[in-house]
Amino acid sequence: EAEKAKIALSNSQTYDINLPFITADASGPKHLQATLTRSKLEQLTDALTERTIPPVKACLNDAKLTEKQIDELVLVGGMTRMPKVIETAKRLIGKEPHKGVNPDEVVEVGAAIQGGVLKGEVTDVLLLDVTPLTLGIETAGGICTPMIPRNTTIPTKKSEIFSTYSDNQTAVDVKVLQGERPMSRDNKTIGIFRLDGIPPAPRGVPQIEVTFDIDANGILHVTAKDLATQKEQKITITASSGLSKDEVEKMAKDAEAHAEEDRKAKERVETRNQADNLAYQAEKLLKENGDKVPAEVKSEVEREVTAVREALKGEDTEAIKKAQDSLQQALQRLSTKLYENVRSAGAGQAGPPPGTGGPSEAGAGKDGEKVVDADFEVVDEKKK
Repeated sequence: EAEKAKIALSNSQTYDINLPFITADASGPKHLQATLTRSKLEQLTDALTERTIPPVKACLNDAKLTEKQIDELVLVGGMTRMPKVIETAKRLIGKEPHKGVNPDEVVEVGAAIQGGVLKGEVTDVLLLDVTPLTLGIETAGGICTPMIPRNTTIPTKKSEIFSTYSDNQTAVDVKVLQGERPMSRDNKTIGIFRLDGIPPAPRGVPQIEVTFDIDANGILHVTAKDLATQKEQKITITASSGLSKDEVEKMAKDAEAHAEEDRKAKERVETRNQADNLAYQAEKLLKENGDKVPAEVKSEVEREVTAVREALKGEDTEAIKKAQDSLQQALQRLSTKLYENVRSAGAGQAGPPPGTGGPSEAGAGKDGEKVVDADFEVVDEKKK
C-alpha cells in the first residue's frame, strides 16, 4: 500500500489509504482509513532527498566540472519520478531532466550493454566504469600514497618509483590500500605481499617500480619490480572494492569529517620523514667531505644533526621543524665552504697573467694567426 501511495502521489495531490483488518481487539477488527497528501510525503522523505545532494557535488568536484558543463541530466531509479526529487535535481544542476529513458530500466540496459561490450558483441558503444575509492600503498611513517584516485576510468594503469627507507634493506612489504584517508591505518587493506632479494645498498638508492593495473573487469593487478635485478612479485585482487555502496559512502564521509585531523596527522609524519632524511643526508655529507671544511663548521653540523635526532625521539612537531630548519642553515654554511674550497683550488691552478711569459689562449697567435694546441713529449738529449 505504501508503494501504491508513493506511485499515485507522483501524479496526484492526495491518496486515500484503505487497509482493512490491520488488527483486532475485544471490540472487533480494526481498519485503517486515511488520506495522505503529496506535501506530507515530501516532508517524510525530505531527509532522503537532501542526502542525494552531497554525492552529486562530490562527483562534479572529482570530474572537475561545473553544473553548466553538464550536457544531459539523466535520473535513474523509480524514486526519481517523484516531483520533489525532479525539482531537487533541476535546482542542483540547473537543467530539465532527460525524459527519454525509463528510470526503472536504465541500470539493466546499461548492464546488458556492458556485458555485450566485454564479450565483443557490441562494438559501437563504450560504457566507462570507474574506481569507487582511491587505491594506494603504504609508505614511510604509515602514509597512504595514492596510486589511482577514485573515479578514475577503468581500465587504467599507473606506475611509480619508490625506494628503501633503511641502509642495506633487502626486502620491502607492499601493502595495498583502499580509501580516502591520508594515513594507511584509516583505510582498508586489500592486499599485502613482499619483494625480497634487493641488493644491499644505502637508503634511497634502490629503485622499486610499483605498478597498479586495473583491467576492464575491475580486477586489480599490483606488481613490484626491483629495476636493478628485474626481480618482481605481484598480487591479483579480484574484489578490489569488496565494499557495499553504503560502505563506500561511509568511507568518503569519514574522509570529509576528519579532513583537518588527517591533514595534521599527515603533516606530523611528513615532517618526521623530512627531518630524518635531512639528518641522514647531513651525516653522509660529513662522512664524505668532513675533512674539507673548517672544524667549527663540521662541529656545528654535527650538533644540529644530534639536535634533530633528539627531537625525533619526541612527538613535538614544532620542535622537529625548528631543529630541521637549524640543520638546514648549518648545511648551507657547510656547502658554502665546500664551494669556496673548490674556487680557491681552481684559482691556485690558474696560469700566470698575460705578459709574464705564460702560454697564451688557443687561437691568440702572433699577428692573429690561429694556434692549434697539440700533445708533445720532452726528449732527454743525453739519452740519445
